[in-house]
Amino acid sequence: MQSRATTTVLLGVAQTLAWASSYYLPAVLAGAIGKDTGISTSTVFGAFSVALLVSAAIGPYAGRLIDRLGGRPVLIASNVVFAAGLAALSQATHASHVFAAWALMGLAMGSGLYEAAFATVVRLHGQEARRAITGITLFAGFASTVGWPLSAYLESTVGWRGACLAWAALHLVIGLPLNVLLPRASRIDQASKGATVAEKDVGAGLAPAQQRRAAVLMAYVFAVTWFISTAMAAHLPELLLASGATLAAAVGIAALVGPAQVVGRVIEFTFLKRAHPLLSARLATLAHPLGALCLGLFGTSAAAVFAVLHGLGNGILTIAIGTLPLLIFGAKGYGQRQGFLMVPARIVQAGAPFLFGMAVERWGDRALWFSAVLGLSACVALVVMTVDMKKAPLVAAAH
Repeated sequence: MQSRATTTVLLGVAQTLAWASSYYLPAVLAGAIGKDTGISTSTVFGAFSVALLVSAAIGPYAGRLIDRLGGRPVLIASNVVFAAGLAALSQATHASHVFAAWALMGLAMGSGLYEAAFATVVRLHGQEARRAITGITLFAGFASTVGWPLSAYLESTVGWRGACLAWAALHLVIGLPLNVLLPRASRIDQASKGATVAEKDVGAGLAPAQQRRAAVLMAYVFAVTWFISTAMAAHLPELLLASGATLAAAVGIAALVGPAQVVGRVIEFTFLKRAHPLLSARLATLAHPLGALCLGLFGTSAAAVFAVLHGLGNGILTIAIGTLPLLIFGAKGYGQRQGFLMVPARIVQAGAPFLFGMAVERWGDRALWFSAVLGLSACVALVVMTVDMKKAPLVAAAH
């Protein structure tokens, strides 16, 4: 079988392309798309929100296909759909065309972003997939670093329509071949052969009621994580301005979040690689509230500290989204379960810029206390899950 390192590189590069050409596309092209098609920039972002909702709906079905067939055919299909959606967007002349193209992109996002990649490596490597999941996020952590400048360059040279066509071509000439090179899935029990007995049975001792509660708590943590991440991506410069920073300082400090996310993933890959995923996740959920506290106590002098802490926590939590379901429920049925767990996250992600924007408009930089409380609540949910996991052996013994 193909080594985990090779699989990680293939998926990591393919994921960088997928994120850069979808999630990070509107930030650069929304204004040009709106101007050329006669709609507002906010309407273009509304179409992007539709894509997120479509991806939420398709996620469980894509995950189920990966459970049955492996990730290779699903990811290959997502490249084709990405290319079709981007090509359709390049031809848009009306609002309905923009919405239809982004709805098509939503199908690809629901079957071709992190959840699908994580399910692919779990289907191939079972409980040994944690390091591969971390490695994939290390690569894709540079999606905005690659995507934003490239989209801006293409828009300035060949226009936004040409930029969309170029991204579509990249899916066919780079993304699709990378996913074609992935190995065909083997049986889960064979893929998990190298795992220890304790790893295989890690979630088996949970009673049905505990499993249901763990699923609800996990879905809540993922939803909070995506809400905070998307809200900060949309409003962080505005928040820093409200706290007293200059425009140049606000933009520069906000730019620290991306590198900090990558550093957080490196920390998880190295220093926290032997730590329990629940411990890593709990520490990560505290990073944003701690940063908000620093900003609240020390003002703009601590703005960079806030941005770095937020980025570190967000980077580690992205990995937790892939590793916690594997830890709690095991490899069997991972893809479909992951799809269902991410439905609330995708829904709140679609509404996060609007909802948090209202909070910023009403409360200014004090809106950070709202996101900080959400982060603390996610930590509490993870503590409850930890307590349940510690009780699991007792439950298993009782049976």
